Amino acid sequence: MALAFALLACMVRYWLVRTHGPLTVERRALWLQSACRGVLASVGVRVNFEGQPPTRGLVVSNHLSYLDIAILAAIMPCCFVSKKEVVRWPFFGKAARVGGTIFLDRSSLASANTAAALLAERLAHSIPVLLFPEGTSTDGCQVMRFHGRLIHPATAAGTPITAAAIRYVPGGELHERELCWFGDAGFLPHLWNVLGVNGFSAHVRFGEARIYTDRRIAAEQTRAEVIAMRNAGDPQ
Repeated sequence: MALAFALLACMVRYWLVRTHGPLTVERRALWLQSACRGVLASVGVRVNFEGQPPTRGLVVSNHLSYLDIAILAAIMPCCFVSKKEVVRWPFFGKAARVGGTIFLDRSSLASANTAAALLAERLAHSIPVLLFPEGTSTDGCQVMRFHGRLIHPATAAGTPITAAAIRYVPGGELHERELCWFGDAGFLPHLWNVLGVNGFSAHVRFGEARIYTDRRIAAEQTRAEVIAMRNAGDPQ
């Protein structure tokens, strides 16, 4: 019930935003931040972070589930690069479009090139672009290889790149893996399970913004940084 009211409030805010001028990338990101804060509060997910959230450039993060989008957007206004399947999700697909998400067909080279061009354009704006370079969500047991194709626009433009590490800390005796969305797990069944979890916290660590000149080096070093931040344990 609380989630339903939060989603309704998101729609009301969207129509209010539309009546007060053009939907710029920045205004879309601010709407998404407000929407995600409301949704997380409604389902009892607490968000903590360490480090300085960036205000521009590219942010690369490990990926545990669709919740990562709401968690990171709640911390800072930003836009995302996401797989095209998200468009078909109930409500959340519409919210992603409204929030200015760049959609990517992972099986299409042409789609990857189009996404890279859009990403390069977004990097010129005064909000960060957030990318999950693993290409898929995982169970949190390891951070998979970071793909460098969509990191290239940032290295080519000399734009700062910031690593971010997400960790789930469930209450009780649950393990992080039980909150991750990976493999063939269905979206709605997983969301229903999350709604039943008490004491769910999400911790995010941000590294220092750095400029790289090579996408492969950027991918390797930011992945190593994310692993180190996750291995450092839970923030105080």
